[in-house]
Amino acid sequence: MESRHLFTFLVVVETGSFTRAAQKLDYAQSSITAQIQALEAELGQPLFDRISKKIILTDAGRRLLPYAQEISRMHTMAEVALRSETELTGALRIGAPESLAAFRLPGIIKEFRGRYPQVQITLKPGACWELTEFVRSGELDLVFLLQPETEYKDLHTETLIHEAMTLIAPLGHPLMNLDEVLPLHLKDETILHTETGCTYRTLFERHLNSHGVFPDPKLEFWSIEAIKQCVMAGLGISFLPLITVRSELAEGKLARLHWNDESQRVATQTAYHNKKWKSPALAEFLTIVENHASAWRTGETDNNKWEGI
Repeated sequence: MESRHLFTFLVVVETGSFTRAAQKLDYAQSSITAQIQALEAELGQPLFDRISKKIILTDAGRRLLPYAQEISRMHTMAEVALRSETELTGALRIGAPESLAAFRLPGIIKEFRGRYPQVQITLKPGACWELTEFVRSGELDLVFLLQPETEYKDLHTETLIHEAMTLIAPLGHPLMNLDEVLPLHLKDETILHTETGCTYRTLFERHLNSHGVFPDPKLEFWSIEAIKQCVMAGLGISFLPLITVRSELAEGKLARLHWNDESQRVATQTAYHNKKWKSPALAEFLTIVENHASAWRTGETDNNKWEGI
């Protein structure tokens, strides 16, 4: 059984089409057909049903699939093991919510790319619940999560740092005069929110609701940068991770309200599948991540204080 036939079989399964498999592998479609037919002849069973221009795995195809995947994985491991560790190649598929992609990952990726320029990095944005599903399915190798510290039975997680949250307002806002802003003070305020499903938005709303506060109106934005600009323009207030607004607070463009964020704090975590083979590239990336996280933890001020940002 030729390994290249198995690899072709996997690409056909992945793309769902002989034509798309040929495009991805840069083969003629006739070559794809010939390789699958050769594999079927060797196994003595059809691997695909062709129904209404769609290809569907037969029972034999479904039984072959996990073995083909394991052979492909072992092939990759053998290739990597024979390469010099100083010449890492391959690809890393990483996922992260917008706030981490913009404010935690750039330095990590820059350092890794400087050391291992031959490794291709793909960064996919998403909500935390989406990212955990992507890493479970194998679509992503590693994800960064921003949520209450969480453990999963099927994922290996590491907590990098506990993130402080902050309530921001435009300069001169009346709530700046309060020694402590309470949920009741927000009942008539316009809240500028991140998208539905954002973990810290959910925590913030639950906290307000638990005190009988249901702010209206509220506006929803897909971009943290858009939220910051709108707060500066006086459209409302917002609840965001402190890391996303540090520079604007330091430059006096935004005001940080005296808000107790303790019940709404989240952690930055990494997660990958328990059964995921940790390639040399992934192992090196995780080492760089931990080095940066150590610096973050060392450099953090006392986030329980409202001043001293």
